[in-house]
Amino acid sequence: MLKPGEFPYTRGIYADMYRSRFWTMRQYAGFGTAEESNRRYRYLLSQGTTGLSVAFDLPTQMGLDPDNPLAAGEVGRTGVSIASLADMRKLFDGIRLDQVSTSMTINSTAAILLAFYVLVAREQGADQRKLSGTIQNDILKEYVARGTYIFPPRPAMRIITDLFAWATVEVPEWNTISISGYHIREAGSTAVQEVAFTFANAIAYIESAVAAGLDVDSFAPRLSFFFNAHSDFLTEIAKFRAARRLYAHLMKDRFRAKNDRSCMLRFHTQTAGSSLTAQQPDVNLVRTAIEALSAVLGGTQSLHTNSRDEALGLPTEESAQLALRTQQIIAYETGVTQTPDPLGGSKYIEELTDEIERSALDYIRRIDAMGGTLRAIEAGFIQAEIQNAAFDFQKDIESGKRIIVGVNRFQMDEKDKAPVFRIDPGVEAAQLESLREMKAARNGFVLHARLAELEEAARGSANLMPRILAAAEALATVGEISDTLRRVFGEYRDAS
Repeated sequence: MLKPGEFPYTRGIYADMYRSRFWTMRQYAGFGTAEESNRRYRYLLSQGTTGLSVAFDLPTQMGLDPDNPLAAGEVGRTGVSIASLADMRKLFDGIRLDQVSTSMTINSTAAILLAFYVLVAREQGADQRKLSGTIQNDILKEYVARGTYIFPPRPAMRIITDLFAWATVEVPEWNTISISGYHIREAGSTAVQEVAFTFANAIAYIESAVAAGLDVDSFAPRLSFFFNAHSDFLTEIAKFRAARRLYAHLMKDRFRAKNDRSCMLRFHTQTAGSSLTAQQPDVNLVRTAIEALSAVLGGTQSLHTNSRDEALGLPTEESAQLALRTQQIIAYETGVTQTPDPLGGSKYIEELTDEIERSALDYIRRIDAMGGTLRAIEAGFIQAEIQNAAFDFQKDIESGKRIIVGVNRFQMDEKDKAPVFRIDPGVEAAQLESLREMKAARNGFVLHARLAELEEAARGSANLMPRILAAAEALATVGEISDTLRRVFGEYRDAS
């Protein structure tokens, strides 16, 4: 049997795995205003989290400013509201960006938010070439599983490719994309579909970058992935092992990658939000612990543990602390970190690993035969496969074939629900006033010149990132930059 750290990395991408360094312990957080989220980040860092993970509200994800009528009622609700560089400064006030790794779950507006982040780091005096972190920047899964897209797929792919090229030189330690199976799984896919559709998207990104003239080994070492740790414990462990092996062969055989790091699947894992129940929410602690353990036994590089109350609302500070403690107990008390791939060699685990790899590869071949991922998305194939799997899963719950504790078996009469975190209703008004003051104070002449330069670049073939950065520095908002690109690229409308 091959050792951990040896191609195709089935047993782990590093020889020592967690014996030399634990996974990065991230806790996904963000709500209300930048100031409120900053206080939560400081709290999590004080409690031992080793990386930040930023949740943005829907307007920020969709390229809308808080004063846009379509943003009404959503400002600061599902994440933090970031409208401009001024908000990003507040979000990381007192947090040295060259001393922390930051993950940002942002897709359509990823280039804009990364520009804000880099500008704040510069203002702090940091060397941007040493910044570490990740932007999700995975637009293809938005079309099939989540829906926070702005532009049609092909111009959206151009933005991503431009970001790859720019970041390779300007922020070489930054992970420029986190290709996400997490949201595919949350939408109802099976474990096999999660791996297959994630890698089909990855193939599309890599092909796009290579077609734009980038050498695969110039950007592939900074590709990262984001997977779901669901409730089927042994299947999840095998899924992570199969994914590593399948990816290594894809990179070496299909894309002729020569750098070993280009073939190493590095991934963040989050426990399954869709597995959490509003009924008996304390039981979610048990679910999350088991799911987190599967991610560690599967060799994850980074981990977020969901909080017990997330089926009810945003996590309270106490719930977030308990979720972090779950990771710390796995790391320091269980002993599972003392050897890489502890379940490697188990007959059942090895058979499951082979089966998942084989089945995922069959899906990839079917998508190739359709003409690739963009064609499969445009034809609705991937969406339909996920929807059918979700329907089958729900049918099994309703028939009793699949047991969900507290939902269709072992129910309780619950009088006292867990406390639910509530967003201050004054957040939206405060953010609107802050945005108004910022707009009144900026230099309009410089702003409009920078936005005009961005529009000209979008109509041509120049790299968009330097223009986005320049507009952000002139205090252009997320909405203004997005609207500039909308004028050129248009907006995507789901035909279904």
